[in-house]
Amino acid sequence: MQRRSHIQLLADALRLSRFNNLIIIFVTQYAGAIFLLNPEKSPLYVLTDIRFFVLVLSTTIIAAAGYYINDYYDIKIDLINKPYRVIVGNTIKRRPVMIAHTTLNAIGILLGAFVSLWVGAINLLCAFLLWWYSNQLKRLPFIGNFVVAVLTGTTLLVLLVYYRSSDLLVMTYAFFAFGITLIREIIKDIEDVEGDASYGGLTLPVIFGIRKTKIILLLLILAFFVSLVVFLLRIENIYLLGYFGVLTIPLAYFVFRLIRADTKNHFAYLSSYCKWLIIAGILSLTFLKF
Repeated sequence: MQRRSHIQLLADALRLSRFNNLIIIFVTQYAGAIFLLNPEKSPLYVLTDIRFFVLVLSTTIIAAAGYYINDYYDIKIDLINKPYRVIVGNTIKRRPVMIAHTTLNAIGILLGAFVSLWVGAINLLCAFLLWWYSNQLKRLPFIGNFVVAVLTGTTLLVLLVYYRSSDLLVMTYAFFAFGITLIREIIKDIEDVEGDASYGGLTLPVIFGIRKTKIILLLLILAFFVSLVVFLLRIENIYLLGYFGVLTIPLAYFVFRLIRADTKNHFAYLSSYCKWLIIAGILSLTFLKF
């Protein structure tokens, strides 16, 4: 019985850290290093680089700490929006969650500093922004969404610091991750509008309503798509341009579903759909190696 409770505790700790998202971060950074920054070298060059592994590990640890503190501050809101998913204060007490958050941040920052002082400083800044986001920014209109999107793009931009590069391809993929994440975060705010409104959250859908927020989203999607096309034309990679050209089909379907969406389940579906768009973008990296 005790063994089972330990297993359940581990399972809840992994759920709290959004383990699936951590895997996406891990794979994205390795894919970026292999296919974007070292295309002429064997994948083993990156896979056997211990310092790079430490960098990726530090990034995922900082992200896990961010998820911990986010759920720590969101207990009351989550009890309204997603009561079946609440872990903090239920199966795991609040104090251990805060201790885990602080410990993970310290480990992530120290590991980053081991790689380089610049990476350590970036990890420190990201840890602070994740705490600030959970504590305050996420309850403000657009600012919280923007910060999370920037942090998502930073998971790729930090590769430029490590390899001392200014590669336009990396910047393009970072922008892609930024744009999709920004759209997803606003959709999540629409999905969670009831809980946010109950506890004083000033997100876009709370202030403007769902209909106007959808209009804002459509304008952002248009600006994002045009900007992405500009990036791709500058890169002048016909295979990549073709891949993202095909990707406009699921993006158009996403816009169609967004226009018709009017229930919590509809927006939950669109939020998950955004994650698959990011994964589809990561898969396009393979076109750059071969």
